[in-house]
Amino acid sequence: MNLHQFRFVQEAARRNLNLTEAAKALHTSQPGVSKAIIELEEELGIDIFMRHGKRLKRITEPGQHVLDSIAIILREIGNLKRIGEQYSAQDTGTLSIATTHTQARYVLPPPVARLREQYPKVNISLHQGAPDQVAR
Repeated sequence: MNLHQFRFVQEAARRNLNLTEAAKALHTSQPGVSKAIIELEEELGIDIFMRHGKRLKRITEPGQHVLDSIAIILREIGNLKRIGEQYSAQDTGTLSIATTHTQARYVLPPPVARLREQYPKVNISLHQGAPDQVAR
């Protein structure tokens, strides 16, 4: 059981059971998609799809449960990827600082310079304004 099989089953269902279209969408071969689906069905011991000859005709009742589980698994895989991206990119981004002219001119240059040195991938944006504008 692997993620490729899950993606193939999900894409076959999305493409109205057309394995050729599923293969095109996944940039792979139709026989490879067909074989992977059959291997998954054999491993699970159920038919995910009802067939007529080599063509898929419909999703079986247990197949629908499998599709529901696959959707959850693939969604969680996406969540894991996003977590990785968020934590691996902690030293990048934009820091916006709203400040008065006096603070921007006399207080902030040394700390901003240290910040830029420590986090070169962080874009720092200073917004100067009157105290009431900064408060907003």
